[in-house]
Amino acid sequence: MAYRKIEEYDEKTTRELEGHVRAILQLLGEDPAREGLQKTPERVSKAMQFLTQGYFQDGETIVKSALFEEPYDHMVIVKDIELFSLCEHHMLPFIGKAHVAYIPDGKITGLSKIARVVETYARRLQVQERLTEQIRDCIQDSLHPLGVAVVIEAMHTCMSMRGVQKTNAITTTSAFSGAFMNDARTRNEFLKLIEK
Repeated sequence: MAYRKIEEYDEKTTRELEGHVRAILQLLGEDPAREGLQKTPERVSKAMQFLTQGYFQDGETIVKSALFEEPYDHMVIVKDIELFSLCEHHMLPFIGKAHVAYIPDGKITGLSKIARVVETYARRLQVQERLTEQIRDCIQDSLHPLGVAVVIEAMHTCMSMRGVQKTNAITTTSAFSGAFMNDARTRNEFLKLIEK
């Protein structure tokens, strides 16, 4: 798929989504023509395109856009990366933070690229388990480090706003490769460093 900037909206997609949003409003018993809802279909259409822009981005391209030769071979951690995603089961938000680490093997990437990788995969319909692994795999496959570690902590509104309605529940997922998987000391160092 072609890359699209955040601010750009496909006109055909926008209009088609607007029609579906109007139909949803009517099915819910609302009048899409009333003053407060007249622009809602367009707003929702653009919001959904923004929240799913990750389908038009490629994580490996992002990482490789800022590769640098560097002999550093210790842990690099970017922690507390805010993430906002949509649960694919209910299309309701889950909100949290990602902690990502890698151990370089002759190459590093720009720190902002790690955050951009998180956003690329978060801006798709997701489950947290898959999101965690996609971030790990993207960094492992594009940077070829000695290992990658990813931990995500998130609150799922599909659990807090509906269903079981547990507002304080936090879901934590992790994914490791290389040194983080094979060496308990390395993994434990990472987990200690991301503690509050």
